[in-house]
Amino acid sequence: MAEKWKDRLTDQLCEAILSLETVDDVYRFLEDIATIGEIRALAQRLEVAKLLSEGFTYPQIAQQTGASTATISRVKKFLEYGADGYRLVLERLKKKN
Repeated sequence: MAEKWKDRLTDQLCEAILSLETVDDVYRFLEDIATIGEIRALAQRLEVAKLLSEGFTYPQIAQQTGASTATISRVKKFLEYGADGYRLVLERLKKKN
């Protein structure tokens, strides 16, 4: 897993995220910790992962999200060979809806 970058500070960040209880809490935290551009980039990547997992093509994903093919490729790589974080979140979001 995240052995190369896991340390006390990243543990603290993960604990901070886990402490958030509502969507409004998350919005408030994200607004303070990241730029709007960074937040939108993360949201875009999650949508790209969702669309890839649903079988959409690169051109379809690029058109729907505005993501570059480089971003789509990067997300696909992590969907296939990453730590399964995208899959975990997408499955939980599916169950919630």
